[in-house]
Amino acid sequence: MFDLPVTPIDQDAPLGRRDLRKQQTRAALTGAALRLCSLRGFDQVTVDDISGEAGVSSRTFFNYFASKEDAVLGDHLVEVDAMRARLAVLLPTMPVLEAIRRAVLLPVAAMEADRDHWFLRMEIIKHSPQLLPRLVLSNAEAERATTEQIAAHLGVDPATHVYPALVVATTSAAFRVAATGWMAAAGARSLGALVDRAFTALAAGLPDPD
Repeated sequence: MFDLPVTPIDQDAPLGRRDLRKQQTRAALTGAALRLCSLRGFDQVTVDDISGEAGVSSRTFFNYFASKEDAVLGDHLVEVDAMRARLAVLLPTMPVLEAIRRAVLLPVAAMEADRDHWFLRMEIIKHSPQLLPRLVLSNAEAERATTEQIAAHLGVDPATHVYPALVVATTSAAFRVAATGWMAAAGARSLGALVDRAFTALAAGLPDPD
C-alpha cells in the first residue's frame, strides 16, 4: 500500500512573497485557460481571452507559458521532475518497482488536490486531438529521462538492456489506466487506491482476476 509519507522536496524553503505571487498568477492563467476552453472549445479561445479572464496582460501570459497549449496542459513536466527527485532518494533503499510505486505518490497527490482542473483538462484533451502530439511528446520525454535514471542506478546500458525501458513503460501504463478509471468515476474512487491496485497487479505478474 502507499504507506510512505511524502516529504516535499522544498518543505524547508517556504515561498517568498514574490514567488507566491508568481505561483498564484500561473495558477490563475491555468484555471482561466481550462474554464474557457471547456466552455468554448480549445480552438475558440485565444491567449488574449485567457489573459483577460485571469486579469493580466498577454505579455504577462508569455512570462509563464509559451502557448495556450502549455497553459491547458499545465505543469506536467514540473511534477515529473519532482517525482524523479523522489525516485532518486528511494532507489537505493528498495527494488525498482516499489521505488516507482512510492515516487508516484507525488503526481497522485497533486492530481487529487487539483482534481477539478484535471477533470476539465482531460475533457478538453478528449475533444481537442490537436493537443495529443504535445502530450505524447512530453510523456515520451518524461519516460526517456526516467529510463536513463533507472539504468544509471542499475549500472546498465538503456540502449541494450530491456529492463529500464520496460519497467518505465509498464508502470506508466498502469498509472494511465488508474487515472482513466479515476476520471471515468468522476473522482468517486481514490486515485491513490486505483494506482495501488494497478501496481499490485504488476508486482504479482498480472495474474488472471478471480
